[in-house]
Amino acid sequence: MTQHPVDAPQFYLTAPASCPYLAGRQERKVFTHLVGERAAQLNDVLTQGGFRRSQNIAYRPACEGCRSCVSVRICVEDFDWNKSFRRSMRLNEDLVGAEMPATPTSEQYGLFRRYLDARHGDGGMADMTVLDYAMMIEDTHVDTMVVEYRRRGPDTAINGRGTGPLLGTALSDVLSDGLSMVYSFYDPEPDWRGLGTYMILDHVRRAKAHKLQYVYLGYWVSGSRKMDYKRRFQPLEYLSPQGWSRR
Repeated sequence: MTQHPVDAPQFYLTAPASCPYLAGRQERKVFTHLVGERAAQLNDVLTQGGFRRSQNIAYRPACEGCRSCVSVRICVEDFDWNKSFRRSMRLNEDLVGAEMPATPTSEQYGLFRRYLDARHGDGGMADMTVLDYAMMIEDTHVDTMVVEYRRRGPDTAINGRGTGPLLGTALSDVLSDGLSMVYSFYDPEPDWRGLGTYMILDHVRRAKAHKLQYVYLGYWVSGSRKMDYKRRFQPLEYLSPQGWSRR
């Protein structure tokens, strides 16, 4: 078995590939392994430095001549609960999110497939098998949870869980200063719920309850329509070579 020292992690550079966000551009990534007893601590440091986690890998864009991918995080304490966000919470007040261990289920995968087929049928994850999905959820050496969203039931006040079909799932890392939303997916119908927005708002509320400062949303890319929604969640901090700051 290959051993990866965590006190002095080894970093590697990927070969160029097509950029998934900006047409006609190439991307490269620098990455390292998140393994061993100090994986959670390393994940903390790297996330705060602009890395993202995928399974037991932490990566960050390292594209030649391009710095369009910018790490962003929501400031929980000063979050602007505007009229649109308050409406989203009211529309989904019949839902509850239960924090579960990072364990894959067939119900999750069924929802994952419906989400991909409806929203990202031509994306890089479209061909993921049930085994690929299981690895995405459980191949982790850090503090990770799955939040499952269902309708409230008669026992929700007692056990904190909903009932009925699974409507949304968020794979999230618990950091020393916030929650990092690794990947989320939801029932594409009905659209009126706005489940993607609701799950982010729920993580803001969840982070505040745990006295955490931030919700990490990954990368915002100027000029990419699929990433532009992140700017709605204000105040938002952006990572630059000078550190985190608001714009």
